Amino acid sequence: MFEHPPIFYIITGIAAFIIGLAKGGLAGTLGTLATPLMALVIPPDQVVGLVLPMLMFTDVFAVAAHWRKWQSRLVILLLPGAVVGVTIGTYFIRSAPTEVLRKVLGVIVLLIAIYKLLEHWVVKAAKYEGKTWHGVLAGTVAGFTSSLAHAGGPPIAIFLLLQDITPQVFVATSALFFALLNWVKVPYYAYSGLFNFSMLWDVVWLLPILPLGVWVGKWISTRIDKVLFEKVITVLLAITALMLIFA
Repeated sequence: MFEHPPIFYIITGIAAFIIGLAKGGLAGTLGTLATPLMALVIPPDQVVGLVLPMLMFTDVFAVAAHWRKWQSRLVILLLPGAVVGVTIGTYFIRSAPTEVLRKVLGVIVLLIAIYKLLEHWVVKAAKYEGKTWHGVLAGTVAGFTSSLAHAGGPPIAIFLLLQDITPQVFVATSALFFALLNWVKVPYYAYSGLFNFSMLWDVVWLLPILPLGVWVGKWISTRIDKVLFEKVITVLLAITALMLIFA
């Protein structure tokens, strides 16, 4: 019945729950942890193909929760660059050896952890004047990091934080952008053979965990110290990144 070692089921179950928690209201750094966590037990080029369907499933809940509260102009501004970034990122996945992918994934995650530590000062120090190409650049970087590690959050967060929008619009715009970005990745992943349908069947049992995570995330999002929570997750990100780089 069980074709993989117990650690496989433990790690993938935790990762699925994390994805649900992030989509349920504990976003920020948390969602970035799922892919590198699974990469500890599954080759990185297979991980991205496994995590994508989970993300797309939970996107339904995220978009529905913030329906039509987004700013369409910003999404349209980000998408062209995102397509370019996904194109470059997918080509890199196809070309790079598995061990190189593990280390690149670790570096990306480590940079995200460093960014989270410096985020307050980065945003505070920025003297921003909006330019169209800023959205294209943010979309390109997000597309690249998202195709490699489903970790496109930081460049989009930086871009949206510098816009004159409310927190509700920020969350809704992010939700719609990443839902569309995940659909953009589908033909690229399919063409590149990144979907392992045999392994997808092995993790179909995770589907009930995803909405459970969404519900739990929504429930506890107003009951925890989010600043402390983000710091804990940032430390976990850094540890996971170092494990991927030096393992």
